[in-house]
Amino acid sequence: MADVDVVPCDISVAGRVLATFPEKLKPEQRVPDNLAYLGELCKTPDAVIVKLPNVSASIPQLNACIAELRGKGFDVPLYPAEPKDEEEKEIQDRYATVLGSAVNPVLREGNSDRRVAAPVKAYAQKNPHKMGNWSKGSRTHVAHMDKGDFYGSEQSTTVKDATDVIIQHVAPDGTVTVLKESTKVCYFSLVIISKPLFISMIHHFCCALLL
Repeated sequence: MADVDVVPCDISVAGRVLATFPEKLKPEQRVPDNLAYLGELCKTPDAVIVKLPNVSASIPQLNACIAELRGKGFDVPLYPAEPKDEEEKEIQDRYATVLGSAVNPVLREGNSDRRVAAPVKAYAQKNPHKMGNWSKGSRTHVAHMDKGDFYGSEQSTTVKDATDVIIQHVAPDGTVTVLKESTKVCYFSLVIISKPLFISMIHHFCCALLL
């Protein structure tokens, strides 16, 4: 027995939404702000982060979560994509703390940096791990796609100058649908390119997905 206490800590999209609007909920519906707690914990020497969870959430995922919560009796506000007044702007700002782009850095503070420490890297390079004998009787199998995945189509480039990009989808019949009219890109931004999305830069076109 490892004699380790395991305590669940809900940082799901639903949990984050509920923690963001406690005043909208009944007392028995309220939940603690676990993400804030973990954000503080990960900056202490006692914290050891083994694997960062995937806590990202897009606006479509957020809207689906809100709809499900409201359907189950949780009176959280709708997400105002285009705020019409100060109240809606405040709601939008509070929901911004739930989205993945704002959440991921919280758990990547402190000692959760993905880059290995220089002494550890130097030791590994000097003392490389050796694989043991691989038995032909092993039933281990590595499965992978032969085509159609990001590995087969992804490319990347660094934008050397600040610019503006348009994200478009080009259908097989040539029909072009604009997905996003404008995305500001600062200098030395990394653009990751992958089919089937199409990105149009000023004076330059390439099949791309901007991340």
